[in-house]
Amino acid sequence: MATWMARCGINARIVDKRSTKIFAGQADGLQLRSLEILDSFGFADRALKEANHMLENPGPDGRLRRSDRLPDVLPGLSRFTEIVLHQGRVERFFLDHIKKHSKNAINVERATLPESMSFTEDRLDDHSQDNFPITLKLRHLSEEEATPAQAQGSTTSDGLFRSNLTEDDTDELIRKGQSKEGNVEIVNAKYVVGCDGAHSWTRKQLGFQLEGEPTDYIWGVLDVIPITDFPDIRVRCAVHSASAGSLMVIPRENKLVRLYIQLTEVKPDASGRADRSKITPEIIIKAAQKIIAPYKLTYEYCDWWTAYQIGQRVGRSFDYRNRVFLAGDAVHTHSPKAGQGMNVSMQDAYNLGWKLALVVKGLAKPQILQTYQSERRRVAQDLINFDHKFSRLFSGRPRKDIMDETGVSMAEFKQTFVKGNLFATGLSVDYGASMLVAKEGDAAEQGDGTELYMGRAKDFARPDLATNIKLGMRYPSFKVLNQTDARSWHFQTRLKSDGRFRLIVLAGNVLAPAQKSKLEAFCELLSSSAFLKSHLHHNIAVLTLHSAKRTETELLRDFPDVLHPFDEKTGWDYDSVFVDDESYHEGHGEAYKGYGVDRETGCVVVTRPDQYIGFVGSVDEKGFEGVEEYFKGVFV
Repeated sequence: MATWMARCGINARIVDKRSTKIFAGQADGLQLRSLEILDSFGFADRALKEANHMLENPGPDGRLRRSDRLPDVLPGLSRFTEIVLHQGRVERFFLDHIKKHSKNAINVERATLPESMSFTEDRLDDHSQDNFPITLKLRHLSEEEATPAQAQGSTTSDGLFRSNLTEDDTDELIRKGQSKEGNVEIVNAKYVVGCDGAHSWTRKQLGFQLEGEPTDYIWGVLDVIPITDFPDIRVRCAVHSASAGSLMVIPRENKLVRLYIQLTEVKPDASGRADRSKITPEIIIKAAQKIIAPYKLTYEYCDWWTAYQIGQRVGRSFDYRNRVFLAGDAVHTHSPKAGQGMNVSMQDAYNLGWKLALVVKGLAKPQILQTYQSERRRVAQDLINFDHKFSRLFSGRPRKDIMDETGVSMAEFKQTFVKGNLFATGLSVDYGASMLVAKEGDAAEQGDGTELYMGRAKDFARPDLATNIKLGMRYPSFKVLNQTDARSWHFQTRLKSDGRFRLIVLAGNVLAPAQKSKLEAFCELLSSSAFLKSHLHHNIAVLTLHSAKRTETELLRDFPDVLHPFDEKTGWDYDSVFVDDESYHEGHGEAYKGYGVDRETGCVVVTRPDQYIGFVGSVDEKGFEGVEEYFKGVFV
């Protein structure tokens, strides 16, 4: 969220009640879509260098033997594969990027927590530049107050203070702080986003509830350097034992391995919550040793550990009056097995951040903020439904035979595992119709039930012109060449997260007279539009991808100026026109084929600042009308 604010020049503050950053453990898996997002900001390379790359899964089986091998994710989905790296490093990459781009010096204000939040109710619907209808009281804590308690008797840092086995300490910290003088600050804000976890203070202030139930499944987590004869310890895999529970192996960086271990002998008490004082690293490793037998498993070095109780819950509301928003664990909780916690949470913020920034700047209509709940609550509901099935398959014992109705079918587990991997990549997200997605159909039905304002762009949409560029899904990537210098690029890398929409002109065969005429007419309408004039290039970047032979076309001769604008200081734009042609060194990317677009007639595509597809139309007058109507539904 703060990265979007930094990139878009928005004044923002981050307050965190903890005194230090994360040094070990917590979330560790970065899925494909998350890596595409980090790359759009410009720092995926840092994660890729440090992380362990997961490329293979041995298939699960009812006996402790390897049944088969599967790719970790299906080939061809993305230019990335899944990686694992501890959360502290991922946070560092974000913070460095925020520092680089933040004119207003956004940083994490640690040992600071909000004590109260109030609203000027009659001003909440006024989104004008000078209106600050939210008042927060912040309390600055001492180092001692802000340092989380650790488990008694353990010399290794743990994450139990973040676990759902532990009561939240925010109210206690506020109560203690109120007995002291000073250290209080009043802040007036336009918007507040609660990225404050499953115990969310922000959610409690709004009186919102998470709906769902905890399960009886208790799991421990160890980040260790294992000493073992188990052959698949450096491969992501699942182990089901007949009676001792299940275990998941996640190979990590620096020889570490994360073990998720079912604790079958730890049961919830009458209150429904397990006693965390009975859970130690020693108890967790003993449970793992039973599951993995006859193989041996010990360790000398443990980096971090925790335990949690699986619970699947989702909030009924993701925002209050489009002023206070909830993201991540604050509004949906689930098991960590599919590596979704950090990823879905970051993608919540990735969806909301640019919308907030454009509204704060006075560029976009406040109605676009309604799409946050519609789009992301639907994703959360899908995630909970998936996790509900996945975690029960994971925690159940294997089926003994066809008559064993209470056991888990390993064939069903494998099928769910493969299907779950596709879901877990984040690439199957499909946002419903709205003013931001020019789809046919009912917006409430395609989203989470929220009624949305719809623009007229869908009346001009032609999704049939690009069979693999799906409205509401992220823009896929293929290799293309720069028209001017022949350098090869993944086209998706040109969709930088800088707050701008992209108008992508798949111009077709620009050397065919009929197509050249259509392109010139489209560009003439584009450059002369009174409405788009102030937004073009500043808030809407234009990219072109044509299909004629590169060596037979010329940038200045064959492409209208609006596709590669001239600047008196920097000259022509040589980085906005690309071609689907053969590279000298890397073969043919076959982008038009991959996108399902006709090489002669092409199409036009609008992508949002988060790379999701908002409109597909024809390269002609009707297509231009659709583009203009789309942006009239978004911009003020």
